Parts: sequence; structure tokens; C-alpha cells
Amino acid sequence: DILVNGKVCDCDVVVTCQVGDPVPLQVKLTNWSKHSVGPFALTMMPYQDYQNGVHNYDLQDAITFVGSNTFYIDTVKPTKDSVYFGSLLFLYTGDFYLNIKFHEDNCSRELPLSWLCLPSVHIRATD
Repeated sequence: DILVNGKVCDCDVVVTCQVGDPVPLQVKLTNWSKHSVGPFALTMMPYQDYQNGVHNYDLQDAITFVGSNTFYIDTVKPTKDSVYFGSLLFLYTGDFYLNIKFHEDNCSRELPLSWLCLPSVHIRATD
């Protein structure tokens, strides 16, 4: 589950926020399997979509994280969840997206590391 500004996000919903106001983010990972999962690294990456196949991830002058954009998750037990909080600060108006990825970080496996990507969150920063 993803909450932006206290509202549950859906890939079809545009979340509106004010430039200069911190925007609280909450990502909850729920383990519905019968086994413990982890460790993971949760990474949030903002970008702009130019609608021509180009994604601009070089946004250090437009967006900043209050805190870290990467969180480490040790283990999530069956039917339990793990919640992570952060905040974004938009410095300019525009339409932005947020990629949220869970990277499996278990070095004891012989398989390549895998990513679980959630649908992008669309955020519109206004005056």
C-alpha cells in the first residue's frame, strides 16, 4: 500500500500537493505468503515523464527527500507488514512520478537479485 499526503494512491489517481510543503509518503509491505521474506531494500526514485519514452531522473533541483530515499527491511514474517515513512519536498511546479522498488538483498541465493516494482505514483506539484 502507498499513501501520499495521507491518501491511498492508485496508479489511476493524480495526487496534488503544494510546492514548498513537505509531502508525507508511507509505503507498507505486507507479506501474504506462508514464509518469511527479506531482506529487501526499498528505494523511491522520482522522475518526470516527457511522454516520448524519456524519463528524467535528474531532479535534484526540483525535488528533494526529507530523510533518505532508501530503506532497508530485514525480514517480514507471514501475515505481518512493515511500514516505511518519508517525505518529498517539491521546489517547482510540474507533474512528477515516483518509482517505488523493492530489491531483494539476500546474498545467500545463487539466483540473480530481483526487483519488485510497484506502479508509479503520479504527483502534481502546484503553487
